[in-house]
Amino acid sequence: MLDMSATALAVVQGSYTMDIRAESWLGGVLLADSIPVSDGAENRDRSLSVPEQITLTVPRREGGYDWDPGTDPAHPLAAYGQMLRIDYGVDVGGQMEWINRGWFLITESSTDGDTVSVSCQGLLTLIAEANLISPFQPSSSDTLVSVIRALVEPALTVSFDGTLIDRAVPLGMQWDSDRLGAVTEVLTAWGTAERVTEDGYLLIEPVSDAGASVLSISDDRETGTVVRWQGATTRDGAFNVVVAQGEDASGNQIQGVTYDSDGTSPYAYGGNFNPLPVPYSYQSSLLTTVAQCRTAAAAQLKLLRRQAFRKLQVTMVPHPGLVTGDIVSVTGAGLTNARCAIESLSLPYSPGEQSLTVRVL
Repeated sequence: MLDMSATALAVVQGSYTMDIRAESWLGGVLLADSIPVSDGAENRDRSLSVPEQITLTVPRREGGYDWDPGTDPAHPLAAYGQMLRIDYGVDVGGQMEWINRGWFLITESSTDGDTVSVSCQGLLTLIAEANLISPFQPSSSDTLVSVIRALVEPALTVSFDGTLIDRAVPLGMQWDSDRLGAVTEVLTAWGTAERVTEDGYLLIEPVSDAGASVLSISDDRETGTVVRWQGATTRDGAFNVVVAQGEDASGNQIQGVTYDSDGTSPYAYGGNFNPLPVPYSYQSSLLTTVAQCRTAAAAQLKLLRRQAFRKLQVTMVPHPGLVTGDIVSVTGAGLTNARCAIESLSLPYSPGEQSLTVRVL
């Protein structure tokens, strides 16, 4: 969860007064510090390669300034590298406490009458759109850390969790065009995942659903909180075992296997879903030992559960401290204090309701 004071955390459990503050930056230079946002929304979805999507509505003229970017490449709302820092304000005792929601790249701005519409995406857009112009081949001295830095920096500064153990990259690796795809392959083989922090850094950390609950959510229609099961279920793409395959230094094929042994999982191996193994297979030349294959398989199982597991839809009063990946405790739809992870969310930038999709852990 994003940093908030205890007072603000208490306030956002009920009705409160909110505001949005948007700053525009270009090349490290502040262009505007008080963009008049009249409406908008923030959407995050961990299943997307670029999880964050922002839409803003800005009056064309406000405070004597024309917010129509026109053809000016240095305008605060132009899409030539301009980034917005968004802060969500909560009225605490007559003063606004500002919660930083992060940095977002302007991808499109258009004017219709007296309104300017602005679309933004997360900073991973910089990596997704920057395809390699020639094959990328790591050298004999490269490691997983140095390869990720080479693929991502200087567009984003990379920070690595202190628990990660770096290792050498096998000779002969090559990526032809998809820069973000290359980063994803390295992260998957390492058993890690990436996220852009609210400070604009790319954090690499182990795949995990660990952590304490940051919020308790209870189905209470009178206060506006609604909890219900997501109305979809399918066997398509389901699995109960993950197989990660690689190749050792002698050219022999190796593999590591992880079974879904969670007794609460509807896909658990040996359970009702299928008494036989239903595998999801993954192969990478970055895996050179059985131990690495097992680690990658276990991490891949956790990632796959984010798409293929029981989910709840929650509608509630907006909580500006929540982000995807947060752990919450949910009571409702037949569950009591169920530990859940937020997989997607929609946060309005004007008074309204927030929606969450949470996965039951």
